Amino acid sequence: QVQLVESGGGSVQSGGSLRLSCAASKYVYCMGWFRQVPGKEREGVAIISRDDGSKYADSVKGRFIISRDNAKNTIYLQMDNLKPEDTAMYYCAGGLSSWWCGTLSREDFTDWGQGTQVTVSS
Repeated sequence: QVQLVESGGGSVQSGGSLRLSCAASKYVYCMGWFRQVPGKEREGVAIISRDDGSKYADSVKGRFIISRDNAKNTIYLQMDNLKPEDTAMYYCAGGLSSWWCGTLSREDFTDWGQGTQVTVSS
């Protein structure tokens, strides 16, 4: 099992920026960011493979960038032009597969961080 520790959440005004970080206890081929608001399903935001292949939810394309530092087993999520609808608990996730990283489906991820809150005010 992989331990994942997120940091970097907070409160910003609409149009602002935040950068989330997630440190893994060991190497994980596919890692990602998901978010959840009370009463709704956890949804995929962005994923990235060890080879820097990435995929984004349509709602964040052009505003969020996912990146990773393999030497540190860490991924990042740079969030720009934040909107009130981005308000959620953000979770880091470790993928099940050791060779494939292709969907934003939560069923493909088995390890989860404790979450970090992002709040965007209008």
